Amino acid sequence: METRKNEPVRIGFYVCHCGVNIAHMVDVEAVAKYVATLPNVVVSRNYKYMCSDPGQEMIQTDIREQRLNRVVVAACSPLLHEHTFRGATEAGGLNPFYFQMVNIREHDSWVHTDRLEATRKAMALARAAIQRVPHHKPLEVKKVPINPDVLIVGAGIAGIHAAITMANAGKKVCLVEKEPSIGGHMAMFDKTFPTLDCAMCVLSPKMATVGSHPNITLWTYSEVVKVDGYVGNFKVTVRRKPRYIIEDLCTGCQECVANCVYKEPKFPDAFNLGLGKRKPVYMPFAQAIPSIAIIDPEVCLNFKRGKNPDGSYTVSDKCKKLCVVACGDRKAIDFTQKAVDKEITVGTIIMATGFKTFDPHRTPYYGYGVYPNVYTALELERVINASGPTEGHLVMRNGKEPKRVAIVHCVGSRDENTNRWCSRVCCLYSLKLAHLILEHTDAEVYNFYIDMRTPGKSMEEFYNRVAEEGMHLVRGRVADVYPDPNDTASGRLIVQAEDTLTNRILKIPVDMVVLSVGLEPRPEAEDLRRLFNLSCSSEGWFLERHPKLAPVSTFTDGIFLAGCCQGPKDIPDSVAQAGAAAAEAFSLIDKGYVEQEPNTAFVLAEECSGCKSCIPLCPYTAISFNEETKKAVINEALCKGCGTCVAACPSGSIVQNLFEDQEIFSEIDGVLAPLPQ
Repeated sequence: METRKNEPVRIGFYVCHCGVNIAHMVDVEAVAKYVATLPNVVVSRNYKYMCSDPGQEMIQTDIREQRLNRVVVAACSPLLHEHTFRGATEAGGLNPFYFQMVNIREHDSWVHTDRLEATRKAMALARAAIQRVPHHKPLEVKKVPINPDVLIVGAGIAGIHAAITMANAGKKVCLVEKEPSIGGHMAMFDKTFPTLDCAMCVLSPKMATVGSHPNITLWTYSEVVKVDGYVGNFKVTVRRKPRYIIEDLCTGCQECVANCVYKEPKFPDAFNLGLGKRKPVYMPFAQAIPSIAIIDPEVCLNFKRGKNPDGSYTVSDKCKKLCVVACGDRKAIDFTQKAVDKEITVGTIIMATGFKTFDPHRTPYYGYGVYPNVYTALELERVINASGPTEGHLVMRNGKEPKRVAIVHCVGSRDENTNRWCSRVCCLYSLKLAHLILEHTDAEVYNFYIDMRTPGKSMEEFYNRVAEEGMHLVRGRVADVYPDPNDTASGRLIVQAEDTLTNRILKIPVDMVVLSVGLEPRPEAEDLRRLFNLSCSSEGWFLERHPKLAPVSTFTDGIFLAGCCQGPKDIPDSVAQAGAAAAEAFSLIDKGYVEQEPNTAFVLAEECSGCKSCIPLCPYTAISFNEETKKAVINEALCKGCGTCVAACPSGSIVQNLFEDQEIFSEIDGVLAPLPQ
C-alpha cells in the first residue's frame, strides 16, 4: 500500500517498554496518550516488547485495518532494530521508508534519573518524529551485483582458516601475506595450550592445503597498497616485492643456500628473533609455504654497490654468484627483479593482519636488552622448539642450562603505563612455558602473576595440571630485576616482587627471566585502517560493527575481521572468528547481490556551480566531476550517506535521502515546540 498524492496522512505510533529498560524511567503509557492527541495520529499504542513477533504483528495488522500510511516506533537504538521495524512495515504492505524510529532508550531512559523529565523528553522526541514522517518518500533499496572472489589480508592461522573455508566452498581466494611465508606467530610456537599439541603438527597441514589448493592464489612477500571501489566490487592493488627468486621456477631444493659464498650463517635470523643466524639467501623456516628461497639485498654481496636511481640493484663482482651456478638449468635466481603491482577485483575482504608482541624495552626495570639472560616468551618458544636455534635444548646465551627460571606475567598488559587491557593468552602460555621448562630441564620455576585468568574450555583443568607439576606460583607484580651482587660472574639475576598472599617482599635469585609480553595492534594498523576505511578502538584494534550482534563485521560493508587484528585472543577463538568471517562473506557472495541503503546523497544538477569543494571532503571517494557538464556527480554505490558533502556544499545543491530540509526542519520544530504542562 502506497500513499497517493493528496491522500491524508495516517500515522501509527508505538512505544516500547523494552521490559524495564525504558519503562523504569519513562512513563510509556503517558507518552502514548500524549501522542494520540497529535495531528495525523490514528493509532497510538504501548507494548512491552515491540520487537517481538506479537509487537510486529500489531504493526502489520494496524497498517491493514487502520489504513496507516506512516509508522513511528519509539524504542531502542535504530542500530539494533530499525531493520526489524522496517521489515514489519513492509510486511504490512507499506514502503519500509515510511517508517521512522525514535531512540528513547540510549538517548533518554538510560541517561536520565528524573522520571518526569525523561517522560517529557520522550514526548518531545516522539512529536519530532510525528512531524517528520509525513515528509518521507517511498525510497527503494538498490541491488548491486557482487563479485564472488575474496581477498584475505594476512596469512596467520586466522587468515589460513578463512581462506580454506572459502576455497572449499568453491570461491576464488587471493591470500596476501607480507612475510615470505604463511603461518604467522603460530608457526613460531613449540606447543599449544591446553592440549600441548605440537603447533606445527596442527598448522603445517593447513599451510600445505593453502599452498596447493586450486581455488587459492597465494601471494607472499606482498602488501596491499591501494583499495578502491565498494562492497561487491573492490579494486585492490597488491605490491609483490622482489624475492630475487622466480617463484614458478624455484623447486625449494635449497642448493642456492648450501652453495652461498658465505659458508656459515652470519646474519640475524628474523624468524628466530635474532637468536640464530642465516645466510643472505635463505628459506624462512623448514616448513615454509611457499617452499621458495629468498635473497636479502641488504646483505647479499651481489647488491653491495647499492641501488640505482630507478630502484634496481647493481650486481657486484665480489661474489662469484655461486648460488646462480648451483641453481643450474632451473635459472630461478634473478637479481634484476623489481616490485610488481597487481590489480585484482573482489567482492569481499577479510582482514586477518594479526598482532605484534609488546616490546619489553618499554619496561626497563625488567632488564630486557640489558641482561642477556632476560628473554621474551616468544624467544623462549624458539629456544625450546626443535627447529629453533638450539635445536630444542634449553640453554641460555652463555650456553648453560638454567637451574632457576622466573616467568613474569602481564608485561605490557593491565598496566596504566603501557596497556590497560588484558591480553587474554599470557597466563595460559606462561603456564605452558613453565610445563615445557620442567619437561626439558630440572629447573625450579617461579610464576609471578597478578591474577590467574584461565577462561575457556579445558583451560582451568590445564592450570590445575601444571600447578601440580611442582612450579612455584607467586601472586604479586615484579618490581625489579637486577644482577645478583653475590654472583656477578655467572650472570645470575635477582627478581624482586611482593607476595600479596603472605604480605612479604621476595628477592629470588634466578638464572633466567622470561617476560610474558602482551599483545598489541600491529604498528601498520593505522595505515591499514586508512587504506581499507576501517574504524579502530581507542587501543588501536580494528573495530567491529557491533560487539555482540556483528562481532566480525566492520562499518565498511563487505570487509570482515578475523583473529587478533580485532583484539587479543587465543588460537581456538581466532579460528572460530575466521570461520565466522568466512561465513559472513560467503552469505554475502552467495546471495549474488548487495542491498544498499537509499539514504544516499544526490546532486541537483541545475543548482550545482561546479566548485568541486565537495570532492576532496568525501571520505568514500564517491564524488567525481563531470568535465562535460561541469557538475559534480555522486556514485550511489560508493556513497554511505555520511552527509559531509550535504553540509559543506556552498550552493545547497547536494541533497540526501531521508535527510532533506523539510524532514529535518519539521523534526527540529517538533523537538523545540512547548509541551503541555
